[in-house]
Amino acid sequence: MLVKNWMSKKVVTVDINDSMQDAVGLIKEHEIRMLPVMKKGKLVGIITDRDLKEASASDATSLEIHELLYLLTKIKVSDIMTKNPITVPPDYTVEETAQILLENKISGAPVVDDKGQIVGTITQTDIFKVLVSLTGLSKRGISFAFMLEDRPGSIKAVADTIRNYSGRMTSILSSYDNVTEGHRKVYIRMYDIDRSKLLELKKELKEKANLLYMVDHKENNREIYT
Repeated sequence: MLVKNWMSKKVVTVDINDSMQDAVGLIKEHEIRMLPVMKKGKLVGIITDRDLKEASASDATSLEIHELLYLLTKIKVSDIMTKNPITVPPDYTVEETAQILLENKISGAPVVDDKGQIVGTITQTDIFKVLVSLTGLSKRGISFAFMLEDRPGSIKAVADTIRNYSGRMTSILSSYDNVTEGHRKVYIRMYDIDRSKLLELKKELKEKANLLYMVDHKENNREIYT
């Protein structure tokens, strides 16, 4: 999944010479949390809603409201922006971008092409949308989690069992985090199964694999086994 397919393409920017009040107005008007800062068409910084709140709090002590409003018009975006912001190219994968955001403890980044032009922004919210889509949550189906041996055919065995019950799979994910050596966790989401056969399916799955939990998103039923 590439950033260019999930980024916000409507980019709202602020000029480096604009006031803090201008930036506050744009963030509120467009209901966003991040503004790329531009100078003569080039990206030179980033300003976030947190930057604005921190600047307002630090400068607002003992000020009357009219003094505060005056102060907001005098503080420039250039005074509080983060210079040389972290950016990502549009052909990066979403998971690469998620790692960059995590490692740098930031909530989003401008997307800049190979010509140096800003073509979008990617934020935590966009990545959450990818997660929901990737896992097939919107289908309101059933999620199974397994601890399987890390060997060829181990996933196929449980997947074939689900198919035998006419279940349609929307996603299969696996992870090697927090597992014993020689194992991996596997997460399968399915839908369109005849729920009258669900009890029988669970029994067969438990016989073939270590079933960790089952969540029926349609019926809001959760069964945690370990």
